[in-house]
Amino acid sequence: MNTGMIQAAAPLLIQFALKVVGAIALWVIGRVLIRFAVRLVVRSLKYPFDQTVAGYIGTATSVLLNIALIVALLGFFGVETTTFAALMAGVGIAIGAAWSGLLSQLAAGVFLLILRPFRVGDFVSAAGIQGTVEEIGLFVTRVNTLDNVQTYISNSRVFADTIQNFSANPWRRVDLLAQLHNAVDHVVAIQMLKARLAKIPNIASSPAPDVDILQFNPLGPVLAVRPYCNNEHYWQVYFDTNRAIRETFGEAGFPAAEQPIVVRTNGQRAPAAVRTATS
Repeated sequence: MNTGMIQAAAPLLIQFALKVVGAIALWVIGRVLIRFAVRLVVRSLKYPFDQTVAGYIGTATSVLLNIALIVALLGFFGVETTTFAALMAGVGIAIGAAWSGLLSQLAAGVFLLILRPFRVGDFVSAAGIQGTVEEIGLFVTRVNTLDNVQTYISNSRVFADTIQNFSANPWRRVDLLAQLHNAVDHVVAIQMLKARLAKIPNIASSPAPDVDILQFNPLGPVLAVRPYCNNEHYWQVYFDTNRAIRETFGEAGFPAAEQPIVVRTNGQRAPAAVRTATS
């Protein structure tokens, strides 16, 4: 009896095994074809088509084709696609109720593409994160930060928060301060500093660097030093300008900005040698 049952079940097992093998082959081939199709779609959307939108379309295409592949696999096993569609609708409602935030992420991503506050490759500050935009996805925006860390920000946070696009304008201003001693002639210091700034690479000549008195404090005048440059040269100009301030004032022999402290003993002023100073 057992032998008869095995003989009767053998064709069914073989048929099921062949279907499993076929399904695996269909899945592998389907995934390869989907990746190829997505790459083909993205590459076909070349310049002048916006590559930010092209990446978004590629992601959406991948999601839709993967869903179609799953439906095809279920049909391969004899599952009615209409039943699957009803099942997916029910699951979609349940997921939508549990993860309603995903819809807001999707909507925010669409608005980011429509309003275009930034594009792939722009250096931005969004949701408290600064970095270069690598991708605007269906639900998240991928940013590579200054310390080379890939950061994923939900689209709803990006869209709801303040966005600063540092790549939108052709130049950016570097803001630095230079403290002068009260005894230093500020006119001479400004002239020397302007001449030194002109030698720094990648500083824009138009608009010209701003160097002038910003404010006063007990130590002396405070100069605002503001060169302009392209965004990609910002940090190079920032550090070079700091060095230029230090080296210019040092070579000129300007005294350090110090505030003397007078020590009094028993109501008498201490001798000059006893006085101390702090920078």
